[in-house]
Formats: sequence, C-alpha cells, structure tokens
Amino acid sequence: MKPMLFVVLLCASILAALPAPSTQNAFSPDQVQFGPVPPFVPPGAQLAVLEGDPTAPSGDFTVRLKMPDGYKIPPHWHPKRENVTVISGNFKVGMGDSWDDGKMMTFGPGQLRLP
Repeated sequence: MKPMLFVVLLCASILAALPAPSTQNAFSPDQVQFGPVPPFVPPGAQLAVLEGDPTAPSGDFTVRLKMPDGYKIPPHWHPKRENVTVISGNFKVGMGDSWDDGKMMTFGPGQLRLP
C-alpha cells in the first residue's frame, strides 16, 4: 500500500509543478497584441505571439505577422516545422541560402502551406 501512495503523491506533485496550459485558443482581431519584430528581422513588420515561445529551443508556437507591401525577410532557416496561412495580400516564399526571385512561390489569401 505504501509504494502505491508514494507513486500517487509523486505524480500529483509533478502535475502541480507543471505550468497551467493556456485556456485561450481562439482570438478576435482586437485581442491580438502586436509589437515590433525581433532584431534579426528587418524593421517595419509587426509580430504577435498567440501561443508558445518562438525563442525556445523546442516546442510549438503560433505567431501572426503584419508586413507592409514589399517587405522582405532575408534568407534564413527554421529548425522546427513552420505553418503559414495568408490572411490578406500575397506572400512570396523562397527556400535556400540565397535570394532568388525566380524560385519564389506566391501564396494568396486563404492559402495554406504545410511542410
């Protein structure tokens, strides 16, 4: 009986130490809080973190970007999976280590790109 009680108490203490999950999983436009983009991205766009931590070495996250017309993010890579949904406007995406306009794909509103 004592070993079972120990296991139950151990599990309860581990669960109590975990951070509470976010209860919000739907956002109206006025609830999305935008701010400046991180310094490794050119200024001019705005970023909102909806869930998770994009700076963490692991874990899922969801961000929303507002970018002015003609805004360009230099070539870079993502160590984790990236999902993109275009809400309005067109979004051109290129893959690789150098800029090549001829190899860019264009996504419009409502289009979704999954890896």
